[in-house]
This record gives sequence, structure tokens and C-alpha cells, in this order.
Amino acid sequence: MTTLAGLRIGRRQWLAAAALPAVSAIVSGCASRTAGVGPAATPGWLPYQRRFARVRVSPDRVIRTVVGLRPFRRPGFRVAVEKIDDKVVVHNYGHGGGGVTLSWGTADLAAELALQSGLRRFAVIGCGAVGMATARLLQQRGCSVTIYAKDLPPNTTSNVSGAQWGPFSVVDRDRRTPEFMTQFVRASRFSYRYFQNLTGERYGVKWIENYVLSDEPSAAAPLPEVEGLLPESRDLRPGEHPFPARYVRMFASMFVEPPVYLPALEADVRQAGGRIDVREIRDRSELASLAEPGVINCTGLGARALFNDEEMLPIKGQLHVLLPQPEVDYLVLAPDLYMFPRRDGILLGGTFERGEWSLEPNHDAEKRILDGHSRIFRDLAP
Repeated sequence: MTTLAGLRIGRRQWLAAAALPAVSAIVSGCASRTAGVGPAATPGWLPYQRRFARVRVSPDRVIRTVVGLRPFRRPGFRVAVEKIDDKVVVHNYGHGGGGVTLSWGTADLAAELALQSGLRRFAVIGCGAVGMATARLLQQRGCSVTIYAKDLPPNTTSNVSGAQWGPFSVVDRDRRTPEFMTQFVRASRFSYRYFQNLTGERYGVKWIENYVLSDEPSAAAPLPEVEGLLPESRDLRPGEHPFPARYVRMFASMFVEPPVYLPALEADVRQAGGRIDVREIRDRSELASLAEPGVINCTGLGARALFNDEEMLPIKGQLHVLLPQPEVDYLVLAPDLYMFPRRDGILLGGTFERGEWSLEPNHDAEKRILDGHSRIFRDLAP
């Protein structure tokens, strides 16, 4: 049996050595629970005889390569209010690899701060997942909103996100504080519940099974505050799965398809009376020219220059998209590798280049990603 020992540990942000171990704790904390999973294992891959379509991995099936920069903030995302000249500014940025996942939760935190100002007219700067979620919650709470953004979907950072639901790589381990963790848990729970309202074809959100492959068992301790946000988590015994790995854990999560999700949110903003003004805010002094007395800063990585936040840094991610395979209906997470099936193609990823600003594809990483996935699916049992 081929093992994963030769693959570098990178998507361990999702597993045990994460920048924020909360997600690994969610997974491992639920691993012993079997409620809802089904009866004890019988011959066959899973108790309900699950079948796995094999992903066909080869360079000639790659239809595009996309590169994006995760807006990582060392102490974690920032949701805070400050007064800049005559504007009330609420910051909501710095989500790292958890932007789509946490978007509704930090939007809730930001909207609460915004409404405490007594204002009801707001400018939202940024049109990615965080900006549009914030705009929608403000609209739902009786506010008028104008979004200012240099780009619209499909030209946002959120569009090149894998968008698996799971708040990973959100904060440096040594920078966590009790105050941040309180915000993190609240945002995770709110976002988890809100996304469930959006499942279905219109928003491109669905529940899907995940399979985490490893050559080492996870030793992460449970984090009770967020336990249960990845349901049906359990370790699979040999004979319950077809994957070439010593240890396999399955769980269910929500999967978001940005090419469907983001246009749907944009349509919702416009339908509710929101305006979208395509222009870049290059300097804090330009805030004074905005008609709205309140400003919500959802600029992501742009906050480094716009608001002088030196804690912000890019984490480069690279995806190689294969021709679509509608029959593939599960996700795989492995050391430094992940496979996400979308209707527009099979996403193969596994890079996490901290501090790298280049948007040029890394060809060594491409070879590693394709070769690693090829080994996994080549050795998938029939």
C-alpha cells in the first residue's frame, strides 16, 4: 500500500499543526462520536457501501491554474471600531484562509458595532465574501449600503478560494488571546448556522463528505466551544475506506462554490437597494469624500497599506483545475494536498507560501500537487 510519508505536511493547518488548532480540535474532538454515522462496519468500504469515483489526474486535463493571496493577520482577524476624522470606521478584515467560512460571523460582529454608532448609512469597502456578507447583514438590519470596490466578482480574492467550510489558518498560535478566541468562536457558530440557510442551487452551497488522509493519528485535544461544527466526524477503520493511507477520518462540511455564490450575493445586495461603485480607495484621506457617515473596512490584504496594518501578510495559494467530473462527490484532504470537486472543474491544491506576494504560478508546486494527487487516486481501491 502506498503511504503519504513522502508528501510534505502543509494542509496540516487543517489538521494538528495548524496556525489555529481549532479546526483540528473540532475534527478530533468529534472523532469518537458515531451518532448518525450508521451501524457498525461490515464488509465493504463503508457501512452504507459508499462508492468513490476516481479523479482522473494528468497534466493534459488541467484547464487552468489560479493563484491567490490569503489575507492573513498574525493576531487573527480584526473586528474593531475607530473614528477617522468625521467617519465612524468599523474594521472587518484579516481572515487568512477562513475568509469565506467566517464571513457571516465577522459580518455579524461588525454590523453590531456599526449599529451601536446610531448611524444607518454605510459605505462597505470591498466586494469579496466578507464585504458582501457585511453589506447584506446591514441591509437586513435596516441600513442603506453602498459598496466601494476596485473589482467585482469574478475578479476578487474570494473567487479563487477553495471555499471549504472550516476556519483554518486564521491566527498565529503564539498570538492568540482570550478576547480573540471569544470572537472566533462566536463568528464560527454564527457563520455555520447562517450558511445553512443558503444551501441549494441558487447560492452554490452544499453538504459534502470529507476524507482526511494521514500517516499519523491526530493527537489534538478537543475544543468544546466549537465541537460539532463538522458533523458525522469519525475515524474509519481498515476496510471501511478505499484510500491509500494508514489513517482516514471522515466528516461532513458545507462546500461553497464562489462562481455561483458571489454573483448570487451581489444580486441580493442590488435587489435590496444597495449600490456598488467600482473604484479603488487608495488612501485614508479618500474616506472623507464618501457620502456615507459610516465605513466598514473589508479590504482584506489591502488594509496593510490603506490602514497601515503591518500585521497583515500574504499567504500564497495555488490551484490547478482539472476538467469537471460530476460523478466525484467527495473531498480529500491530505498532507499538503486537497481535492475539491466543483461543477466548473476539479480543484487540486496544497500550497501555503507565507509572505509571498508573487501571483506567478510555482511550477515545482504544480508538479508536486499533480504527482501527489495522482498517487492517491491511482492507488484508490476499486
